[in-house]
Amino acid sequence: MQVSMNELKAALRRCFEAAGYFVGNYEDAANMVLWLEKHGLNGLAELEQALPYIKSDADKPLSTVVYEDSTSAIIDSNGRSALNCIAASVDLAHAKALESGIATITVHNCHNRMFALKALTDCGRRGISVTAYWQNGSRTVKEYAAAIKAGERYPSFSEAVTSLVNTDEPQVLTIVCSSRVDLAGSLQHSKGNRNARYISPEQLAEHKEYIIDNGIEIDEGLWAEINRIGAGILVENSERSRQGAGGQ
Repeated sequence: MQVSMNELKAALRRCFEAAGYFVGNYEDAANMVLWLEKHGLNGLAELEQALPYIKSDADKPLSTVVYEDSTSAIIDSNGRSALNCIAASVDLAHAKALESGIATITVHNCHNRMFALKALTDCGRRGISVTAYWQNGSRTVKEYAAAIKAGERYPSFSEAVTSLVNTDEPQVLTIVCSSRVDLAGSLQHSKGNRNARYISPEQLAEHKEYIIDNGIEIDEGLWAEINRIGAGILVENSERSRQGAGGQ
């Protein structure tokens, strides 16, 4: 079925709010999903994998800073989804790069890291060059890289299947920001990588234009599940309204 970007964004906002995301976080999460989808990076497929677990984030500790100095930090996201924690980590990298010229933030125990691309893009549009790298998978390990130059509107993105059998890395995302150097990051066509794919900023921009003209295709079952979860916030708001009316 086809839905407009506005319809999808409104449904996602309700869904994440009902799942217990804080004010601001549910806006960020909706925008992260929408950004991937409208730029051809399968945001809805990523969401479908994350959706069964989003409510469990409310029971996990907030992200904690394990180590920090003027140019770096190590953050433990405590098993949370990037949908509700990664924007703050990118903001920290941005702030450190403004002050020191370059900054490296390493985020551990963070799931669904593809959703970081929206926050990385925002960082680049604010005039800070940024690149990010992560791996995913156990039996077959894939690696990913994204980068955007300072002041550009769209990042590049690359992915590849590696020859690695296992990775002991605990869901790590490495972010490097610079206010002085234009960072570029893409995966090398080395012997260790197979099926490497590179998507240019121009390709991302073209796909966005297509989505604007044609709308977003979404599986009916996924659309129903997003709205089923989101209905929880409508019920909660309705109960609040009744209680408010009764108290007058």
